[in-house]
Amino acid sequence: RERVERLPGLTSRRLWREVRELGFTGGYSTITEFLRGVRPPGRDDAFERRFETPPGRQAQVDFAFFKTEFTDEPGAERIVWLFSLVLGHSRMLWARFVAQQDLATVLRCHVAAFEALGGVPEQILSDRMKTAVLGEVDERGIVYNDKLLALAAHYGFVPKACRPYRAKTKGKVERPFRYVREDFFLARSFRNLDDLNAQFCQWLDQVANRRLHGTT
Repeated sequence: RERVERLPGLTSRRLWREVRELGFTGGYSTITEFLRGVRPPGRDDAFERRFETPPGRQAQVDFAFFKTEFTDEPGAERIVWLFSLVLGHSRMLWARFVAQQDLATVLRCHVAAFEALGGVPEQILSDRMKTAVLGEVDERGIVYNDKLLALAAHYGFVPKACRPYRAKTKGKVERPFRYVREDFFLARSFRNLDDLNAQFCQWLDQVANRRLHGTT
């Protein structure tokens, strides 16, 4: 109860793991039933039509903004970015915290994701990040950065940018950011960026990519 009052964003799964480490032997449903009486119910989301893709067809990529204070640098607030790639069919998540959003970082993260996943999707959908998308030319469509196009040609994928003001087009990669923030990032401390990523990789392997996804 005290934990929820201090950090109401913690998920029930996260709280269940924490109390199990303290010796709790009850089931997950016991925790969810208790939490219903502790915190106010969430609102019901409006109906949305899902856009699904077959295996191997598409991945979605995006960045999210985080603030933290590393214990190696006490008193200094640091901004870090989470690059995330989600496979559209399985919802498999690959992600890394990085110090900046420049083009070199974007390209390195794509390569690291392909190596970790053991393959490349046919399409990679992103928003119009300035490092990847230079703009739009009349009716000819979107103009991509030459280095991104070279990477795409080398690995054999087609880059696709969302239409303007259509953020929900890539909801599969945006929704997990809240999950990462609530189930992993909150109530943790990190020595530095390397330690942050080490803890995060462990969480991805042992928690996020092992869970039964609500959609799949």
